[in-house]
Amino acid sequence: ITNFLMDRHRTTRELEELKACHKFEDQKLTILEAGCGVGNCLFPLLEDLNMFAYACDFSPRAVEYVKQNPLYDVKRCKVFLCDLTKDDLVENVPLESVDVVMLIFVLSAIHPEKMHFVLNNIYKVLKPGKYVLFRDYGLHDHAMLRFKSACKLGENFYVRQDGTRSYFFSDGEILIKILYNI
Repeated sequence: ITNFLMDRHRTTRELEELKACHKFEDQKLTILEAGCGVGNCLFPLLEDLNMFAYACDFSPRAVEYVKQNPLYDVKRCKVFLCDLTKDDLVENVPLESVDVVMLIFVLSAIHPEKMHFVLNNIYKVLKPGKYVLFRDYGLHDHAMLRFKSACKLGENFYVRQDGTRSYFFSDGEILIKILYNI
């Protein structure tokens, strides 16, 4: 299940924004990694002892895999099963309790008609004025150009052979979704 994904120790290097979320060096941060998969991004982040993480995924197998990891510590992390398109995050994460929400290649896998619900769901657990770190596919990137026309489900929306989906965002589009849908 994890052979093709390496632990993402590069996450903190790539996401300079995550470092900027610390106002001072020993500040405690609460993060939510939505779509955590098997924890390849999560566990390197938890090397920072000033961080508590909520992590969720829609795959029961992935959630169980995270819980079985020797680095999983319930005092530092809570992982749970959640379909962001249907389930209320507030059932597992207190209202306005999260400093940083990470969406790493998550929104692209969600049907465009359900993105509004997902963004509202995330907004409820985010502290006012805090951060959403978003990384995903961009319009006309190499991954998009490889899709055949038979894989196209809709405007900028494709299905892979394994049934997973990919939506490709323009810069302005994601900003509009965030600003006007919440």
